[in-house]
Amino acid sequence: MSPVADSSSFFNGNLASAVNHLLHFPEEIEKLVLPSLSQENHATKGLTSIPVDILETSKEYVFYFDVPGLSKTYIQVTVEDDNILVIKSSGKRKRGDGEDEGCKYIRLERKASPKFLRKFKLPENCNSSAISAKCENGVLSVTVEKLPPPPKGKTVEVAVS
Repeated sequence: MSPVADSSSFFNGNLASAVNHLLHFPEEIEKLVLPSLSQENHATKGLTSIPVDILETSKEYVFYFDVPGLSKTYIQVTVEDDNILVIKSSGKRKRGDGEDEGCKYIRLERKASPKFLRKFKLPENCNSSAISAKCENGVLSVTVEKLPPPPKGKTVEVAVS
């Protein structure tokens, strides 16, 4: 058989059936990619997850979050169980100055309530009591200092008697 004949018989089989099934049922694809709302528990209902960049240097870990328009007073940075870093927002983003007299919004696509929750298990070399956070120009940066490495060896003086 020629390669063309082999590939056409392959596509007439299970693969073609699977592709056809997926093309006609986009909601099944959506279930695989998007989390189900029924999987939310009561504590995290309505909270979303925001993307993060994590930088490791020789002395610290730095977490970067984009939080445009969100006041730093609504952001909480806490540590649970000495090794779980929790970043949470419960505030509301301010709308622009477009609500003056005679003005109205004709489209609102940005979330007015950017509530989010992220948790990170910190490595063993983190100093959970030395964490700082700052919010500048719409970027939240959380810095976690590393503990100094343990000494590699100890010299013991031997006494001669």
